Amino acid sequence: MQKPSTSLIDRLREHKLLWNLLLIVVIILAMAIVAHLLMQIGTRHGARRTVPDFSGIPLDEARHLARKHDLKLQINDSLFVPAYEGGIILDQLPEGGVEVKPGRTVYITINSFRQKMVPVPYVAGRSLRQAKNMLEIAGLEIAEIVYRPDIATNYVLEEVCDGKPVQQNSRIEAEMGSGVTLYVGLEEGASSTIVPQVVGQPLAQAKGRLWESGLNVGRIDFDEGINLLNQKEARVYIQIPGAEHSASLGSRIDLRLTLDMEKLGKYRSEAEKLAAQAAEARKAEEQLEADSLARISLDETLEGPREADRTRENDDNEGFFD
Repeated sequence: MQKPSTSLIDRLREHKLLWNLLLIVVIILAMAIVAHLLMQIGTRHGARRTVPDFSGIPLDEARHLARKHDLKLQINDSLFVPAYEGGIILDQLPEGGVEVKPGRTVYITINSFRQKMVPVPYVAGRSLRQAKNMLEIAGLEIAEIVYRPDIATNYVLEEVCDGKPVQQNSRIEAEMGSGVTLYVGLEEGASSTIVPQVVGQPLAQAKGRLWESGLNVGRIDFDEGINLLNQKEARVYIQIPGAEHSASLGSRIDLRLTLDMEKLGKYRSEAEKLAAQAAEARKAEEQLEADSLARISLDETLEGPREADRTRENDDNEGFFD
C-alpha cells in the first residue's frame, strides 16, 4: 500500500531548524512590508501642495489660507516697516509657488505693530570698542562719534540719546535700531587712524569695523532692488575713502551696497589692489619721515660737540690775547 505524499510545509516541519529559520524570515519580511506601508501613509507619499504667496496679507487671513492648503505657519521673525500695517506678512520661506508635502511648516516674517523699545545702556567710562558692543547687544547702534580733547583717548566721556544725556541711574528707552551719540576723548597728537577694509561685508559688520576704528558712517547708498527685507544679504562694494588710507578720527566713510555677487567680486579685487598700494605708499612715507627725524636727531647730537669745541676755542683765544 502506497504512503500518502507529504506537503513541503510538512516536510519542513520535520526539520525544526529549517522551519524556525523560515518563520523568522517570513516575520521579518512581514514587518518590513507593514513598516513601509505605515511610512507611506505617514509621509503622504506622492501628495503635494503648492505654497500660496502670503506676502502682503494679514496674519489671520494667512493662517486660514494655510489650513486650507494643509500647511502650517510659524512666525520666524518680525520687522517694523512703517509703510505697512501691523501684522502684515513681509516674507516667507519656502516662497510662494513652491511644491511641498502636506503638513509642511512655512516660516514667515511679519510687520510689527510698533517698533520695540529697549533700555539704553550706560557706556560712559568704557572704551569705544566696549561701548559699541554694549549698544549692539542692546539692539542699538552708534549715531555719531564726536571727539573732544582729553587724555583718555578712545574712551567714552559722555553719551546722548535723542538729545537727552544718559546717566548711570537714568532709565531711558529708545526704539530698537536707533542710534546713540558718543562723545569720546582724544589726546593731543593722536588725531588720525587707518581706514579699515569693509568691502565685501554686510552693512552691520561694516559699521562695526568703522566705529571700532574711531570713524563715522557717512552716506549709505543701495543698488536698485535692495529693501528692508533683503538688506541683510547686501554687501559693501564701494567705500570712500578706500582702505589703508589715513583719516582723521571722527571722519565719515561713505558706503554703497549691492546684491550682485559678480559685481561685488569685481569691485573687491580692485579694492584689495588699491588698499595694498595705499599701504605701501603709507609705509614709504612713514619711513621717509622716520629717516628725516633720525637725521635731525643725529645733526643735533653732532652739533653739541661742535658747539663745545667752538666755545673752548674762543676761550683759548681770549687767554692768548690777554
